[in-house]
Amino acid sequence: MYSRAVLHMDLDTFFVSVERLKNSFFDNKPVIIGGMSNRGVVASCSYEARYFGVHSAMPVKIAKQLCPQAIFLRGDMDSYIKYSNLVSDVVEESAPRYEKASIDEFYLDLTGMDRYFGCYSWSKELRQKVIKETGLPISMGLSINKLVSKIGTGEAKPNGALEVPQGFEKPFLAPLSIKKIPGIGNVTYKKLSFLGVRKIETLRQIPPKLLEREFGKNGILLWEKANAIDETPVMPYSEQKSISKERTFNEDTLDIKMIRSLLVDMTEKLAFELRHKSKLTSVVTVKIRYADFNTYTKQKHIRYTANDRILLQHIRELFDSLYQRRQLIRLIGVKFSGLTYGFYQTDLFEDTEKDISLLQSMDKIRDRFGINAITRAAAL
Repeated sequence: MYSRAVLHMDLDTFFVSVERLKNSFFDNKPVIIGGMSNRGVVASCSYEARYFGVHSAMPVKIAKQLCPQAIFLRGDMDSYIKYSNLVSDVVEESAPRYEKASIDEFYLDLTGMDRYFGCYSWSKELRQKVIKETGLPISMGLSINKLVSKIGTGEAKPNGALEVPQGFEKPFLAPLSIKKIPGIGNVTYKKLSFLGVRKIETLRQIPPKLLEREFGKNGILLWEKANAIDETPVMPYSEQKSISKERTFNEDTLDIKMIRSLLVDMTEKLAFELRHKSKLTSVVTVKIRYADFNTYTKQKHIRYTANDRILLQHIRELFDSLYQRRQLIRLIGVKFSGLTYGFYQTDLFEDTEKDISLLQSMDKIRDRFGINAITRAAAL
């Protein structure tokens, strides 16, 4: 019996699988989804394309060189959200508690279910139910915590299931590459490799103090993960409907230049919040309240995105079309709604490699030094 039981489920090559459901012509062929221009980035690719070295977040230009025979698709986020919600419905009908970690990834807390029926048997039945009711391939891993379950799912792919019984977590992790540990990127991997650490078993044997000296607080987390320690709870799923920011002025104003700068600042911060939560928006709204307290709003449906540049363009257009009275303004506001989990922090169907690199660099600075650490000149 598990003292704690956590199931991780991950839809295999989700975007590609949805496209294959819609068109069987894509079955067993190398399929690459992402930005269609050479400056675009790969959002998802089939296992057939991965065989040639293609991977997510790779520039499309390189993907075309590696696999010129691939079928390139722009992607259809509306369809992906529709199928993601279908899977969510199946999981919600059965699971006592679940967390939707992204558009294609779920954690379920099954603690205590062994008293009534086997967690692994129940999990396999749920997996088959998802496959039967949605037509999508899905892999799963079951263990005592989120970390080991997620790694287990990775080892079960494609379209498989794996159980790591309680007490077998360390032997399971030991022979695996440190790349399998969530959160170890290229920089950390290169640094660990330079230290001669390539297997999780080796990482486990390094004293925590040494890892802390080399990697700071993250070093302790690395040691804990190598030792299969993860107390992170499964957070009950609730869909946030919208996020917004408003500013009421101390004095009513006609300073349009200042207001435009404020709109840039609010949009940037809301977009950062979206990316930080791995979400995308499909509806943007601008709100104006005049000195006489009359309030007007205007909204626009857009393609799912979390890109500052795209959102700022729509916000500016909405403000220009909304501000018609030429009266003193008391309040200004911006709202993003129609939110959904995004498989990536940015809309890889629209963004270029340069866009993504810029946003990631800015987000890293904000994560480290605070949300006000960096902003566009237009927001000053």
